[in-house]
Amino acid sequence: MRLQLSMIAVAVSLAACANAPTEYGPANGGDRGWSQTRIEQDRYRIRFAAGNDTDFDAAEQMALRRAAEITLEQGGDWFLVTNRHQDGNDRNPVGVSTGVGISSGSRGFSSRGVGIGLRFDGSAGEKSVSIEILVRSGERPRDVRAYDARDVLAIATR
Repeated sequence: MRLQLSMIAVAVSLAACANAPTEYGPANGGDRGWSQTRIEQDRYRIRFAAGNDTDFDAAEQMALRRAAEITLEQGGDWFLVTNRHQDGNDRNPVGVSTGVGISSGSRGFSSRGVGIGLRFDGSAGEKSVSIEILVRSGERPRDVRAYDARDVLAIATR
């Protein structure tokens, strides 16, 4: 039993160290951060990949932050989100389950057992948010999909 508990402790420790924390920045070939693709002159696709330490809302906020930066770099004032897509899940990468079994048979024989199960899922908690934007200048329309680039950055960098 001590050996099983020791194995669980080691496994949980390794799983906790396996993933680097999600930080805002370019992915640069890694599995965390933003990447972007220019689709047309004023249209971009931005993807933000995050780990199990970040929820979908935070990942989307980081994608919107990058969209705001691109908008200002291109001389725009606001951007319109034309498409959103989420991929991944919020599962914990390590799962532990237990079970207890008791049986009795003829002539007074009985048995008892305790089981411990571990699940290691390397892709659990991995998620990405992709948005497509149109960069625009001038007055922003009253549309929930339209974001003022400067306002997004002011909130994101607090």
